Amino acid sequence: MKVDDLILISVDDHIVEPPTMFDQHLTVEQKAFAPKVLKDKNGADYWLFEGRRAGNIGLNAVVGRNREEYGCEPISFEQMRRGAWDIKARIDDMNANGLLASLNFPSVVTFDGSLFHQFDNKKNALTLLKAYNDWHIDEWCGSFPGRNIPNAIVPYWDIQATVEEIKRVVAKGCHAISFTDNPSLKGQPSLHDAHWEPLWKVCAENKVVINIHIGSGAQAPHASMNTPIDAWIITMPISIVNSAADWLHLKALQRYPDLKIALSEGGIGWIPYFLERADFVHDHHRAWTYADFGGKKPSEVFREHFLTCFIDDKFGLKNLEDIGEDNVAYECDYPHSDTVWPECPDRLIETVSHLPASTIDKITHGNAMRLYNFDAFSLMGGRKNCTAGALRAQATHIDTRPQSFGGPAPLAEGETRRCVTSGDIIKMFTQVSKEDGKIEA
Repeated sequence: MKVDDLILISVDDHIVEPPTMFDQHLTVEQKAFAPKVLKDKNGADYWLFEGRRAGNIGLNAVVGRNREEYGCEPISFEQMRRGAWDIKARIDDMNANGLLASLNFPSVVTFDGSLFHQFDNKKNALTLLKAYNDWHIDEWCGSFPGRNIPNAIVPYWDIQATVEEIKRVVAKGCHAISFTDNPSLKGQPSLHDAHWEPLWKVCAENKVVINIHIGSGAQAPHASMNTPIDAWIITMPISIVNSAADWLHLKALQRYPDLKIALSEGGIGWIPYFLERADFVHDHHRAWTYADFGGKKPSEVFREHFLTCFIDDKFGLKNLEDIGEDNVAYECDYPHSDTVWPECPDRLIETVSHLPASTIDKITHGNAMRLYNFDAFSLMGGRKNCTAGALRAQATHIDTRPQSFGGPAPLAEGETRRCVTSGDIIKMFTQVSKEDGKIEA
């Protein structure tokens, strides 16, 4: 297969919410409590939700920068590539990258929408959450049919409202939700509590995929404040492993054959050992733990219910047979620093060349289209319009060269660069949000 023949669908990208997000989706009365984008004395753009300042709008939205500037988190829309927050520019960047479609997670409202869970006024929170979903489905995804897979957030502080919202977005053509990887860390019942039964039921009956993104509950730990930040970056995708083991033991998977879970931005190289270890533990310890997988091996349950994804994972692709070719999808991770935009097809062709064409089709787009009920080919007027070559032909005018948005401060005389640590990054985030709740409009 040639690079121009690849068809790429990413199941993990991100949106930096634009200032106009709520404009068309709230009544005049509701706009009285609508969040607003303001600018502080340091030039930072920020969202004000219920009188409190939300996190950095451009957290890790560094795509297109010189790599030396990756750690300089954007604090304003002007410091980001426009495709991070503008749908038309995003489509241009997708075309330049040869990417057919993507599923996007929120940024400021957090991957699982838990910013709304922090509201004192839960009625207003529900109104705004629904408005986000309407904007995401109708504007972001609806403006260019076939290019974005809808991914809703849910008010999981209220299980009945969650069920109702899932039914509402399914009626709008959305078959994916973003959910926390560990609700007990968000003050909610454990996955294994009967409280969640209505969620499993409505998702299974409506073929809604539950996406659990890394960092949506459990967090990748920093070894110490003096540890090079590289150590944290290395382990960040794999940090979902504990949650993956937890979800693998979910009894609802036995009751609902159609229940699907996506481990978003988790990588795949660790999956073969994870499954081997799960099978060993079940065989070796079940006599005293009483774990029950309905007569199946844990690895069998995993392959029936879970989707994984990769950016650049040679080891995982070499061991695809031990993961399952029906359980793997591609991710671009635009606009985060791990993305290899605009070279995704060029990098990918090197790592999949040993695979048969039918397998390449599955992991690059087929599995995503099947699980998310997303018929991109029909929406795009046929397969011929969906290849990397066809899309890139529409983007010859797009400048993809790395740009400078303002790098690290120049060194003082005699000063040398040192390794960036976890403490440095945490301090940077803290400085951006230290005035949380004290910002004057």
